[in-house]
Amino acid sequence: MSRIEHDTIRPGATIGVLGSGQLGRMLGLSARRMGYRLATLSPGRDTPMGQIADLEMVADYMDLDAVADFAARVDVVTFEFENVPFEAAATAAERVPVRPGGRVLHVAQHRRREKDFLHEAGFPTAPFEHVPDRATLDAAIARLGTPCVLKTAGFGYDGKGQAVIRAPEEADAAWQSIGQGEAVLEGFVDFACEVSVVAARGLDGAFAHYGVTENRHRDHILDVSIPDAELDPAVSARAIEIAHGVLEALNVVGVLCVEFFIGRDGSVVVNELAPRPHNSGHFSFDACVTGQFEQQLRSVCGLPLGNTQRLRPSAMVNLLGELWSAGEPDWARVLDDPDLKLHLYGKQAARPGRKMGHMTVFGADREDAAARAIAAREKLAGAAAGTR
Repeated sequence: MSRIEHDTIRPGATIGVLGSGQLGRMLGLSARRMGYRLATLSPGRDTPMGQIADLEMVADYMDLDAVADFAARVDVVTFEFENVPFEAAATAAERVPVRPGGRVLHVAQHRRREKDFLHEAGFPTAPFEHVPDRATLDAAIARLGTPCVLKTAGFGYDGKGQAVIRAPEEADAAWQSIGQGEAVLEGFVDFACEVSVVAARGLDGAFAHYGVTENRHRDHILDVSIPDAELDPAVSARAIEIAHGVLEALNVVGVLCVEFFIGRDGSVVVNELAPRPHNSGHFSFDACVTGQFEQQLRSVCGLPLGNTQRLRPSAMVNLLGELWSAGEPDWARVLDDPDLKLHLYGKQAARPGRKMGHMTVFGADREDAAARAIAAREKLAGAAAGTR
């Protein structure tokens, strides 16, 4: 029996992933469980996904001959991060289905294109100005006013490539700090909280979502994610409606996360898009009938979407490289909690700010789960501090 029938890619087929980090690893674990084979292409070797893949191809994404060879060995191609060059997606698409399509990457990997898409499609954003060079920055600041936020047009994540400008005379320092390249200037949003909606769209247009998740950050890096954000139901419904609209407008096949600012007046403002499984959806791996990674797999393989129901209240905390400052953490200190699930990504080098893993913890309710998750991580941090 063929592994591919019409648009459905059946178990036994090979899933090709451009990218090889922790998102690919968790996608791969879901794929393994359902009987798929795995291949990854990235510039790295012994990567988080490569450690569990049948094939780890090491090549630059712009090595289009290597990308073509890779595509010839797999049955479908997807992504685990959005900064894969559009040319690589287009090359792969000449040989196999690429889901989500290259247009989704093209839009989401560049802030100007992303903002223009959202604005033209009628989705709410902060006011913004394109800043192609230093000469245009002062006038953009004058139009938007201060405070405002200068962001690199491409390759920004975890707060990197961003600078808050609180007065016009800070323009030079901000321009220097982001690398003096093409940027977008955004009006400052006085928000009450940051939330996200992780959602999936199937090949048949079916839509499923994981509700609205509250995200708490530390040093611009996601720190804690707590499902079922405590918002006015109308605000939550609006965020989900916008997320659905974004997936439809981009014709996404796969998982996409929409990050939002929730204003103090209840306004819902799109911050940015991530066209792949997202850190804020990691809780779903353990806490939902169908996690975001299995949902990505189902989508790109043309299978029906799964049930996103949460089984128990939960929260997720990231584990950053600082916890390894005194060596490998003592995992037994946290695994004595029977309601804690530990995920380590197999990264070889721990660096400050680098995401090395996460923990999902269950509780009596959302705040109890969050408190237990934070307390567990503090136990690890305290042990590390005590051994210095």
